[in-house]
Parts: sequence; C-alpha cells; structure tokens
Amino acid sequence: MTTASPQEIARKLGSGLLSFPVTHLRADGAFDEAAYRDNIAWLGGFDASGLFAAGGTGEFFSLTPAEVEQVVTAAVQEAPTGLPVIAPAGYGTATAIEMARAAERAGAHGILLLPPYLTEASQEGLVAHARQVCESTDLGVIIYSRANAAYSEAAVAELADRCPNLIGFKDGIGNIEQMTRIYAGVGDRLIYIGGLPTAEMFALPYLALGVTTYSSAIYNFVPEFALDFYRALRRGDTAAVLNALNEFVIPYCDLRNRTPGYAVSIVKAGMRVIGRPAGPVRSPLTDLGETELAELADLVKKVS
Repeated sequence: MTTASPQEIARKLGSGLLSFPVTHLRADGAFDEAAYRDNIAWLGGFDASGLFAAGGTGEFFSLTPAEVEQVVTAAVQEAPTGLPVIAPAGYGTATAIEMARAAERAGAHGILLLPPYLTEASQEGLVAHARQVCESTDLGVIIYSRANAAYSEAAVAELADRCPNLIGFKDGIGNIEQMTRIYAGVGDRLIYIGGLPTAEMFALPYLALGVTTYSSAIYNFVPEFALDFYRALRRGDTAAVLNALNEFVIPYCDLRNRTPGYAVSIVKAGMRVIGRPAGPVRSPLTDLGETELAELADLVKKVS
C-alpha cells in the first residue's frame, strides 16, 4: 500500500515525463509476464516521473479486468522505489469501481479513469461517473477527457470541488479553447497531462496552458531521446524541440498515421527495432508490415 498522499503523488507526476509501457504478449496472445517484468525493470533505469501500467499504449482495451490487475501488480513489484505506478479503471461505473479496488489490492499509487465504454453521456452523467469512482477509493484519481467522455470546464470544476482525491486532468481531445477554459477556471488545483497520441507533437503549445507533462509512448523504445525532448521543452529551448520534431517526431507521426490503430502498433514495432520485442498487438489492432518496420528502424537510427 502506498504511504504517499494523493497530493504528493500528483506533485511527483507533474514534475517530469510520464511512461506508458506496452503490455508484452506471446505469439498466442497471452500476457508474457516475465518479459513485461524485465521491461519494467529496464524502463526503471531511466528518469520518468510516473508509470501508467495497462493504459492506452498498454492495450487496456484488449485486456480483461483480471489481466489488468495482473499487469498492474507486476508493474508495482518491478518499478523502482519512489516511482508512482498508476492503474487504469474504465468501462461502466460499476466495473470502473471494481478496477479501482483492484488497483488498491495491487498496490498502485493512483487511478487513471478512462472514458466509459461505448455509450455517450451528458456532463451530469460524467460527473456522477467520476465522482462515484473517486468516492470508491483513497487513491488519487486522474480523469481522461477523450472521445465520448469530453469533460466541460464546469464539470471539471465541480469534480475538483467535490472530490478531494481528484488530482489530475488528462486531455486527449486537443481543443485549445477548452483546455484554456479548464486551466483558467481550476488552475493549480489539478495537474494537467497531455494525452493525445504522440503527445510530443502538442507539448510546446500545451505547456503554456499548464500542461507540464504528457504521456510519452516513444519513451518505450527511445527513452533517452524522449527525456532529452522533455528537458529541452521545460528549459524553454524551442530550437532544440523543433529540431527534434523535424528529425524524428513528425516523420514518425507520418508513418503512424498510415493505418488506424498504429498509435499502439508502432510502439511495439519500435520495441522490436531496438531488440526488446514485446510481441504482437491483439486484434482488432494490426502490426506494422516489414517495409514499415524498416522505415521505422531508419528513423530510430537517427536518434539513437
């Protein structure tokens, strides 16, 4: 069980780059726990400020609740002391509450509340959903605003006021006006996490809106490059950030954008490129072809 308060976890998360590791799978699609544990230990040798196990990059949407608990437990046990491990919760409210309780059993340090599955919802419904999850746990909760769960500034303000353990807002929508309204209204009561695919693309403009950190998928396979990018961003070295965007991030996104679902598949391909294979993606995602894999390898060579 964590001894740090939700507020202490929030400060740690907001102080540096966030790791969203892939979930290792065998050829038959089963969770490869030994390989996953080895990779978490390897990632722990770098300098991330938080590890989000079984998140979007970790194929949350393809894992059963039991597998999610198994993955989070392994991450907690292998992560270095002092590195917060954040567990996912999602689907409907009842399932999300069960997953929040499973995260506590696993020893996680916080919850990332992903959008409900399938259905659309009113702002009143989203507030009720997030509030019930917050009330079900002593862990700090970060809400993920994305797709069918686009929280308004009023909804975020209400949750921040009524839920003491709500610690963060992750943005996966990319609406600058909405992000400005939320930060202007709630301010430093929460931490703000950039959560669009390949978040490095949006890091420069988002920093001015209080988004001090983001989920880095490329950290999985080029961790030193990802950290250098983040440090350049935070020290205001715009020239270095733009150079890194042109050298790697933008051509990487061009490759990622060729097929829906590649935002996750290309990360596992990157793991294969650096000699740390994480296995295939689960359907309905598809893996990169050999030609695309070779193109990615050429890109990785430029920054390794």
